[in-house]
Amino acid sequence: MRAINKILTSVAIVAGLTGTAASAQDDMRIALVVKALGIGFFEAAAKGAEEAAGELGNVEIIYTGPTDTTAEGQIEVINALIAQGVDAIAISANDPDAVVPALKKAMDRGISVISWDSGVAPEGRQVHLNPSSNALIGNMIIKLAADNLPDGGQVAVLSASATATNQNIWIDEMNKVMGNYPGIEVVGTVYGDDLADKSYREAQGLMQAYPDLDAIIAPTSVGIVAAAQAVQDAGKIGEINVTGLGLPSEMAGAIESGSSKSFAIWNPIDLGYSAAMIAHALASDAATAEPGAEISIGRMGTITLDDTNSAAMADPFVYDASNIDQFKSIF
Repeated sequence: MRAINKILTSVAIVAGLTGTAASAQDDMRIALVVKALGIGFFEAAAKGAEEAAGELGNVEIIYTGPTDTTAEGQIEVINALIAQGVDAIAISANDPDAVVPALKKAMDRGISVISWDSGVAPEGRQVHLNPSSNALIGNMIIKLAADNLPDGGQVAVLSASATATNQNIWIDEMNKVMGNYPGIEVVGTVYGDDLADKSYREAQGLMQAYPDLDAIIAPTSVGIVAAAQAVQDAGKIGEINVTGLGLPSEMAGAIESGSSKSFAIWNPIDLGYSAAMIAHALASDAATAEPGAEISIGRMGTITLDDTNSAAMADPFVYDASNIDQFKSIF
């Protein structure tokens, strides 16, 4: 009970800080349940949810979550929200299966439930919003390299492990669209096992093996930082561009040094905004959760649900010198 009271108190405090505690009784209440409080990525998502609420009108966002990233903590939060009688729950799950019974209970009480970012098993939610899709990610990582090579050139891939499912799918999707980028040649793929020191050595090996190398693509947050450092240490800034998927907080130095001109990852503000839009559409009966259904997500456009009632939000968001300072302190 003490834990639940603390959760309810934190909800009230956050609501008060965002100016929503005194909302009218007929406001729709959407709970944005995150993996844990105090994480910059999710605080940014909450800003997006508040933006959506402002556009929709008569919507209160309850930003809440446990103090640590456990399923047990999220289950306590969900039960507290059920007791409050919220209209919708939008959750980034710590465990896709453990939270299902509590979320089923919520849906049985008429509460709309979606997952976003980190999904919930289909039986525990109505809709899941992926930040992006494998195809969009695969296209983006080669596009980031090609955009800075108008005359073509040699690129190499520094992946995580050879068995990393998501990495391999993204690379496969990249290879499918290579015909859209004439003049770009992928000369090799190496694996740093998501270890900083090994990724650094693999990047060094690529530069030695391919003296005409123009870009290194690392679809891993560990590999991209290591490769950027290797390029800087080799004195090849301006000759080799490092790109791929990374975190603004970790890549700000690489953008500043010029070892990376741009990279991508999903934008948490857009993600929170879209999650709130979907939750509102379901709770207001403006949309239905069924395969093929189209749901408006405001300024982000429209999503179409697949056979599992999942959808991808958008292309990964591109970070460069024009916006890195805005995001580097967030995540």
